[in-house]
Amino acid sequence: MRIAILSLAAAATAALAAPAFANEARLETRGGVVWNHGDTEATAGVAGGYDFDLGSRAFVGVDVSADKLLTSGTRVSWGFGGRLGMKTGSGGKLYALSDYQTKNCATCNESVAVGGGYQQDIGQKLYGKVEYRHNIIGDHTPDTDAVLAGVGMKF
Repeated sequence: MRIAILSLAAAATAALAAPAFANEARLETRGGVVWNHGDTEATAGVAGGYDFDLGSRAFVGVDVSADKLLTSGTRVSWGFGGRLGMKTGSGGKLYALSDYQTKNCATCNESVAVGGGYQQDIGQKLYGKVEYRHNIIGDHTPDTDAVLAGVGMKF
């Protein structure tokens, strides 16, 4: 629970510290793999967020997501958090991320993900992205890792 509260506080602080001029809203679909200790599962989901410019080279963003392990006995895991990064020129964004995820099954634990990613514009309104996430679960449950790829639209 302490991890969840700290994650929420960090995301709220980042959102409130952002300047008033907005860069873009985004909506995406994504998929990938999650693994730990030899067990690998596919995952799919959707996410949305809003990025705020921090000058011409940096940005901060807030995110919400809904992801599901594609195996029986699991449910949608809801997430919210943020990202902080730099614009790499020609439509690229390199960023660090952190978010809180709800339980993805009745006997599972909530988690906090930390990681990084790269987002690249594909034309004016579309983008593609890849992310690595390390999910810190706690309660003596093994952590998991994930690699996700997604496509989205900017507004």
